[in-house]
Amino acid sequence: MAKVKQVGLLAAGCQPWNKDVCAASGDRFAYCATLAIYIYQLDQQYNEFKLRSIMSEHKKTITAISWSPDNPDLFASASADNLLIIWNVAEKKAVARLDNTKGVPVSVSWCWNSADGVAFVSQRGPLCIWDYGGSDPGVTVHKEAHSFLSDICLFRWHPTKKGKLVFGHTDGSLSVFQPGSKSQKHVLRPESLEGTDEEDPVSALEWDLLSADYLLVSNLHNGIRLVDSEGLACITSFCFPSAAASVQCLAWVPSAPGMFITGDSQVGVLRVWNVSRSTPLDSFKLKKTGFHALHVLNSPLTKKAQGSCSPSKSQHTSSTSEAVPPPTLSQNRAFSLPPGHAVCCFMDGGVGLYDMGAKKWDFLRDLGHVETIFDCKFKPDDPNLLATASFDGTIKIWDTNTLTAVYTSPGNEGVVYSLSWAPGDLNCIAGATSRNGAFIWDVRKGKIITRFNEHGKNGIFCISWSHKDSKRIATCSGDGFCIIRTIDGKILHKYKHPAAVFGCDWSQNNKDMIATGCEDKNVRVYYLATSSDQPLKVFTGHLAKVFHVRWSPLREGILCSGSDDGTVRIWDYTQDACINVLSGHTAPVRGLMWNTEVPYLLISGSWDYTIRVWDTRDGTCLDTVYDHGADVYGLTCHQNRPFTMASCSRDSTVRLWSLTPLISPLLLNILTEQPWEKIIGNTDTAMVPGSPPLLCGKVSRDIKQELDKLSGDIRTKKLRWFSECFSPPEGSSNLWDLVFVINGQDDSLLPASYSKGVMHMKHLVKFKTSEAQELTIVKMSKFGGGIGAPSKEERLKEAAEIHLRLGQIQRYCELMVELGQWEKALSVAPGVSMKYWKKLMQRRADQLMAEDNDDAIPYCIATGDIKKLVAFFTSRGQLLEALLIAQGACEGNIRSPQSSSISHTTNDVDNRQQYQSLLHNVCKKLAEWYFQDGCSVLAACCHLAVDNIQLALASLIRGNELELAACVGLVLGEAANQSTAYCLELLARKYMTTPTWELSADLLQMIPDNHVLLAKLCAFYPGSVAEISQLRERCGLPSLDECKTLAEEAVRDGDLFSAVKFHLLSSEPEHALQIGVDFVKEQLSGSDWTVDSVQPILDLMSYIRTDRLILTKLTQARSELLILCGYIGGLLAIRKSYCSIVPALYEYTSQLLKRREVCVPLKIEQLTVELDAWRACTQLNNIPPSESQREEFICLERRILPTEPAALVLSGADYVTGSNLPSHSDLHLSCFTGHRIQGPVFLLEDNKSAISLNDALMWAKVNPFSPLGTGLRINPF
Repeated sequence: MAKVKQVGLLAAGCQPWNKDVCAASGDRFAYCATLAIYIYQLDQQYNEFKLRSIMSEHKKTITAISWSPDNPDLFASASADNLLIIWNVAEKKAVARLDNTKGVPVSVSWCWNSADGVAFVSQRGPLCIWDYGGSDPGVTVHKEAHSFLSDICLFRWHPTKKGKLVFGHTDGSLSVFQPGSKSQKHVLRPESLEGTDEEDPVSALEWDLLSADYLLVSNLHNGIRLVDSEGLACITSFCFPSAAASVQCLAWVPSAPGMFITGDSQVGVLRVWNVSRSTPLDSFKLKKTGFHALHVLNSPLTKKAQGSCSPSKSQHTSSTSEAVPPPTLSQNRAFSLPPGHAVCCFMDGGVGLYDMGAKKWDFLRDLGHVETIFDCKFKPDDPNLLATASFDGTIKIWDTNTLTAVYTSPGNEGVVYSLSWAPGDLNCIAGATSRNGAFIWDVRKGKIITRFNEHGKNGIFCISWSHKDSKRIATCSGDGFCIIRTIDGKILHKYKHPAAVFGCDWSQNNKDMIATGCEDKNVRVYYLATSSDQPLKVFTGHLAKVFHVRWSPLREGILCSGSDDGTVRIWDYTQDACINVLSGHTAPVRGLMWNTEVPYLLISGSWDYTIRVWDTRDGTCLDTVYDHGADVYGLTCHQNRPFTMASCSRDSTVRLWSLTPLISPLLLNILTEQPWEKIIGNTDTAMVPGSPPLLCGKVSRDIKQELDKLSGDIRTKKLRWFSECFSPPEGSSNLWDLVFVINGQDDSLLPASYSKGVMHMKHLVKFKTSEAQELTIVKMSKFGGGIGAPSKEERLKEAAEIHLRLGQIQRYCELMVELGQWEKALSVAPGVSMKYWKKLMQRRADQLMAEDNDDAIPYCIATGDIKKLVAFFTSRGQLLEALLIAQGACEGNIRSPQSSSISHTTNDVDNRQQYQSLLHNVCKKLAEWYFQDGCSVLAACCHLAVDNIQLALASLIRGNELELAACVGLVLGEAANQSTAYCLELLARKYMTTPTWELSADLLQMIPDNHVLLAKLCAFYPGSVAEISQLRERCGLPSLDECKTLAEEAVRDGDLFSAVKFHLLSSEPEHALQIGVDFVKEQLSGSDWTVDSVQPILDLMSYIRTDRLILTKLTQARSELLILCGYIGGLLAIRKSYCSIVPALYEYTSQLLKRREVCVPLKIEQLTVELDAWRACTQLNNIPPSESQREEFICLERRILPTEPAALVLSGADYVTGSNLPSHSDLHLSCFTGHRIQGPVFLLEDNKSAISLNDALMWAKVNPFSPLGTGLRINPF
């Protein structure tokens, strides 16, 4: 059950050192960090790019990637460890590997003359061709392309002329080869270099798609030329506006013959050229930092591009990037840019997809780290801000709610090994580097305010700012010293070690105690209050160097250390002893973190790519996490959110995890109103081996103190506060705010962060208006909003946009006038006073919409054409925009201009109702978007915003956020009763296992009308006779013997359901099977049965004790029960729209029918007919279903029609948090589909077969038995 859940991922940026590190094909693009390749794919439904997979098999820097021209699923990648890999993107696996390329490949390209050949070349050549897919895979060497006089930068095959290719060299020359003609080596150097031996490397090479001989060449210093490879002549040299501009990358635009684009290497300027002119046609500044690589997507994207990178993320083009507004062209330069999408990679690691025709970003992933991330820490006074330190020389600060970078440290510091926040709200970070000493960065001022150089040029591996005494900072270094100094640089202590010191940690209980980890395998403890420079204690035991040390925050005198010997040791300072050794990692241990609430939980990260969670009471490993693709260096959590952990790794990603499942019964003890001693305890009680988890930390104590102050009903507050402490970021606080708004809480109590999330519909306009006014008033404050904060113009523009979306047209006009955009102001003005050509405006709007132009928006709003506008935004995937518009309309801010003065109140009321339904639809779509993005909590927020409690809880249940759903449902009360009951029932199923049977009973007792549910629990309970009678007493059910009598009575009265129920509860439950199965078989033999007439009995029978069900004498009855449950499960899956498991359930039922001796009224042929009919009538393919299939499906639909309409609220596939996050090292194939599983995996009882957790949850909701047909129940909840 214990499983750490991945809930967030911060992707790496694109590496700035090798040339061919971005590529695109069809609807996918890829870029390389140092060790991993990130692949994004267009999500057709929402028209946005999503991270699909991360490929990380390379152990050293990736040097080049190349996409196959013939097969969009294949690409090749090469790395510095002489390795070449062919990947299949669709199947997410390596298809072929070439382990020794005899030299590092600097450039890789698919051969145009053989389908399965990949060519690669190292710096001096020769060119090798690897025929990986042929009958005799091997490497051949190109006959002529070798013995070069200058190193190779890159090479390109000609796309149409078979076998022709060109090399670019570091001396600026080219070499051209083509079959049948003399090879030309080292020709066409830039004229200015002729006769000299200066180097000017070729930085880009691309063949002209329309000619056999022309190609574009760019040299680092001598600019761009169009050359003729046949006549060996330069046709055009292109001139730059300034001598300072230099180019690293260029690309042809396939959709516009003769056009190409270039990216400047100093500043992010994209220039557009035509071969017929030597000067650029146009240039755009896209970013402050220079370009590193460019690639134009060959096929234009199938759907028209949308406005922002995604509906919700439109606000988060990170504040550190200068997202420059599109330029307004002067008359003589006004021309249309060629349509096309350019993948742009920048020198700071930023990656974006720029829509050239619409002049806007479709996707911008700003400022990722491009190298190993060594450390990560949450800000002490803000659990939403996370700082990371990297090999790439920067510290970056991320907002964990939006997963975007908000600050980056100025300049490059070399390698940053470690960071430490100043205590409290001081807003400074101390960083430690490999060669440049240590520094303090003042985040608000954006500059380095202090540097410490006491260690000279030696690497500083760890820096730690004391949180008990904010004046002291400790560093430890390769020079063998641990130095304690004050923040102004005065040295207090220098502790000399016999070898390099890698880690230090201040004691959480004693401000004068610090521990260190040293290369001599020892852990030392120093006491600062004495003048001695000798350690107070030295702990020996590790067999290799000690890296990090960490004091326990909850147990005085306990500390742990991680070592290169692969173990973690726990030391007790008071006993002078090692009290536990945690073994399991297969490589050196780096990350270490104690949990701040549960005293025995310790988490470690290692070079074996895993994170392990330990129970330090007995040394067991509770869970191992395999999702990182390389060494795990840093682990951290925030004490206000003790069960959300961040980790960082050499794979350049930061990942967020929820640890809540490790202590899952705790929240339910709160939910079921258990006494405090089952929730909060002292460390001694919690440390008793095998006892259930208890909270012992500051957060839980604070919550209890706050609750003790309250009078009256504290339950809602208790559920909320604990649930927020257990939940990861991404929406849980937002959800609770909405729940309290719906329950009538005063608006003045809402937190400041409320207006940044999903707001309730009644607040949307109010809050957005005040935000717009603020933007209008605020002049630039001294420090602005981070790096590159918006200018006054941008603020006014943003304010205007908000006013406009809210239907406050007049203010919009005023602001537009202030910005000098008269045309817009004038064209909207008639919306204020109606004397205008409405028709003209509508025509203009239609025309602009056809061009997919945002200028259409004001026209539509002024003429009150809400429907058209909502449709316009929705079609472009901009659901948040659509939501604002619909809400503005509902509040009556936007309406059609009246040409006469007659009152139109009745008309207004009709419109208002129409807009209400529009608003609900938009909220539904937005919710679905969040849900598909793996954020079921935010999806629930969208439903609550329009008071749709049923759908909100359905989102949480479908996302398997059962504990949260139950808490929220209980607080919402009456309106949520039905969903809450279902939720409690699923939770009870989750805990129907030792040692939590009683918890399961408590949960069921919270459901009204729970008699049958309690009977199922008691029937399934496998205890001894005494234990059984004890549980029955607790549930108020009759004893074993009474049940036997009651069952016989029920049979006499013809009450079949009760007969089955009491037989199950008697000492011979097998009788229940006979009666029940016979009844279901008899029903199915008739023609007018429905799912609801047989499902309750089947579900009841499925709770027979497992140890009885698997007896040999019950083989036939068991097989029949499994087959019937499988078939009815398939029909229920069709009813609930669980499309991914319908075929699996039908297949499972057919297999059982084939293999087992049974007599049931089901035929395999009939199952096949039903499944085909379902496929033909529901799956979107172009073949219409046949008449017989249509009839078959209508019959199916009649059978599955639910008797209660409420049953349909919960339809739709399950999708748990993290389902969209690619894992790395832990690869499982689903035994349903044979494909790799994305997101969480559920292992079946044989511990081999795997299915996705989503499929497992859906399966368990329609068929309680395992897909392996063993008769065991499946429990994935």
